[in-house]
Amino acid sequence: MQVGFSTSRNANLLLTALAPAVWGSTYIITTQLLAGWHPLTLATLRALPAGLLLLLIVRVLPKGEWWLKTLLLGVLNFSLFWFMLFVSAYRLPGGVAATVGAIQPLFVILFALPMLGTPIRFVGVVAALAGMGGVALLVLAPGAKLDFVGIAAGLTGAVSMACGTVLSRRWQPPVSPLIFTAWQLTAGGLVLVPLALLLEPAPPAITGQNLIGLGYLGLIGAAGTYILWFRGIAKLEPSTVAPLGLLSPIVAVILGWSFLNEHLTILQFLGMVVVLVSILASGRTAPAPKHAT
Repeated sequence: MQVGFSTSRNANLLLTALAPAVWGSTYIITTQLLAGWHPLTLATLRALPAGLLLLLIVRVLPKGEWWLKTLLLGVLNFSLFWFMLFVSAYRLPGGVAATVGAIQPLFVILFALPMLGTPIRFVGVVAALAGMGGVALLVLAPGAKLDFVGIAAGLTGAVSMACGTVLSRRWQPPVSPLIFTAWQLTAGGLVLVPLALLLEPAPPAITGQNLIGLGYLGLIGAAGTYILWFRGIAKLEPSTVAPLGLLSPIVAVILGWSFLNEHLTILQFLGMVVVLVSILASGRTAPAPKHAT
């Protein structure tokens, strides 16, 4: 019985890990196929068309309290998170922004105590801090400049996604992950529309490369991956799922090395090892999943 549970759990971990691994390709897709596009516009076009397409497929809308819950989750997991992520990316060097964002697993551990009744485990906290340190080794450049607004935005984004992750576990609707993803993507995209219209100029003329990039980010980088992500949250503890997000900077660095001729240092290799060990430690020390309410 224990072997079966372990095999099932490992399969769930691998499927969930595919989501942040794919998110790690966002940087190379954006820079190579969507250069010159503004971030909020990209976020809107990444979320809303994918959400509407999924809604057309499932043809199921929220009912009752799920309208408000879906709106809140869409804001936390997409609108606010992506907005703060882009502000942080603009105000801070990329390595600093990624390092600040890597604190998210620690916030998940803290939020899971009052929201889910999950006890805080010392090893889990150490693993979360180690993961943040590993990301710093992986992407943080010497002498990187700090900016208060950028740091605040990065922390706000981490808090937003962490809260959304825990609430997505607590508020499990009586629908499939596909439908749950459709609701949240659509809600998050609708909230982003006025922000993009007010804060950014009109997008440039769309080229064939742009369509490929937008299609990839929307269909694969949003719709496909978030189905796996929310499925993982439903089946695993948030403290197990959240550290998987640290795979994104690893994949981004590997893709940059493979396709953009970027160099890898010994410290970056060490950072990868530290991150991977922290993810494994978080998964092994997480408590058994409880039924969501």
